[in-house]
Amino acid sequence: MIIDHAERHGLSELYQLRGRVGRSNRRAYAYLLVPVDTELSEIARKRLAALREFSDLGAGFKIAALDLELRGAGNLLGGEQHGHIAAVGFDTYVRLLEETVRELKGEEAPLEVHSSLNLGLDIRIPTEYIADEHQRLRAYKRIADVKDAAQAEVMRADLSDRYGPLPADVETLLRFSVLKSAAQAIGIEAIDRRGGGLNIKFHPGSKIEPARLMNLLTSREGAQFTPAGVLRLPLPQSGDNAGLLEYLDESLRDLVKI
Repeated sequence: MIIDHAERHGLSELYQLRGRVGRSNRRAYAYLLVPVDTELSEIARKRLAALREFSDLGAGFKIAALDLELRGAGNLLGGEQHGHIAAVGFDTYVRLLEETVRELKGEEAPLEVHSSLNLGLDIRIPTEYIADEHQRLRAYKRIADVKDAAQAEVMRADLSDRYGPLPADVETLLRFSVLKSAAQAIGIEAIDRRGGGLNIKFHPGSKIEPARLMNLLTSREGAQFTPAGVLRLPLPQSGDNAGLLEYLDESLRDLVKI
C-alpha cells in the first residue's frame, strides 16, 4: 500500500489497513510505502512512527489513545477537531474536564492527595506465584487500582482462579492498596513507621472531624498530635504484618467513616 498523503489518514485507519493483511493460515506482510518526493508533516511522521513501534498483540488501544492525542478530542456536537489535548496530554485533559464539570454543577472538588505509606513491609508478588514477568506487572497494576474491600475481594477471587490460593505477601499487598486509597480519601499525605509507632501527616485541607481526632487521642494510650499536624500512634506489641495493617485500618476508621 502506498501512503501518498499520510496527513489525510488517521492513525487508527492506517492500523486497520495493516490489520487486514495476514488473517488466513498463510503468513503475510503489510508494507506502507512513502514516495521519495513526499514531504511529511510532523503529525504524519508521528503516525508512521507509532505504526512501526506498536506491533504487538493488544496494541490497538495504544494506537487509539495516541490517535486521540494527535487529532484532538473533537467537538461533542460536531465534527471539528481541537488540538488542546495534545498540549497537556489525554489524562490531564480528562482530569481538567472533570474538574470543570464539577465546578459548573456547584460540586466540591475532592482533595488531590497522593498518600505515601512507608510501613517497612515486604509488599510484592512472589515469582513462585506468578512466574511470567508481564503477567506479574499487570497484576501489580490491577492491585494498585483497588480502592475498597469489595474490589479487593473481586481481585482476590480472580487471582485465586488464575494462579491458585493467594500467598501471604499478595494478601498484604491487597490490604496495603486498600489502606492507601482510604488514606488518600481522608486527606492523609504520609504514614511513616518509625521505631515503635506510626506518624500520620494530614493534608492542610483534610476534613478530619476534631471530635473524632480527640476520641482517638484519648482512647489510644501514648497517642499525640503535634502542632505540625502529625498524629503519632504507638504500635501494639504484635509485630506481624497482619496485625500492623489491622491496627492502621482501625485507626483510619476511628478518624472517619470509611
